[in-house]
Amino acid sequence: MKPFLLLSTRPEDEAVVGEREAILRFSRLAEEDLVQYRVEREPLPPIDLEDYSGILLGGGPFNSSDRAKSDLQLRVEADLARVVADVVARDFPFLGLCYGIGALTANLGGQVDRTFGEAVGVVDVTLTDEGRADALFDGVPGVVRAFVGHKEACTVLPPGAVLLARGDDCPVQAFRVGRNIYATQFHPDLDGPGLARRIDIYQEAGYFPPAETDELMRMALAAPLSPEVHLLVRNFVERAAS
Repeated sequence: MKPFLLLSTRPEDEAVVGEREAILRFSRLAEEDLVQYRVEREPLPPIDLEDYSGILLGGGPFNSSDRAKSDLQLRVEADLARVVADVVARDFPFLGLCYGIGALTANLGGQVDRTFGEAVGVVDVTLTDEGRADALFDGVPGVVRAFVGHKEACTVLPPGAVLLARGDDCPVQAFRVGRNIYATQFHPDLDGPGLARRIDIYQEAGYFPPAETDELMRMALAAPLSPEVHLLVRNFVERAAS
């Protein structure tokens, strides 16, 4: 099996390590089967898709809808846009997590803005008929409890995209482009301890008042998360590897 490529954009070392650990654990990939590249550290070299079974794009501090963007953010977005273009051209296996839904939407002609941001917490994600029929959601119930926490969201799907999951406060929680390209707004890569770690790391990032950090960490550890939500990571890897 060819390895998978994990693209990370987080500058915080602890968050990058945690992201990789979660992907490995929920996908059941071996260490050597996951190549991680930190796009925020240096320009992304040309990616030959033939070298990989699939690509995962993790979350990050950037928002596609940011009005003021640093040179670093603009460079990261340009690098990811090239990857997205190649992925779409070949319908190559791709799973974007949280930030990934913004990157796909912005590059494929949809609309992403601040209309449907969600506070850090756990929400009900409801699968559409298309989602229930999609192999990415094999073993996942029709309504699943998942972690969210985002400032922006997809407001208008890219042309040709298929809505796979929706939420009460965020209408687009997951979609598919082609047969193999996926994005989720919620986090199938996070369990309670993982979210608590992220809350601690990003307490000054504007997702919530810093004074609420301890309360939110307790919430994360006690939240009634649906364990089946993590199957998305495993299902993606198994489908792409085959």
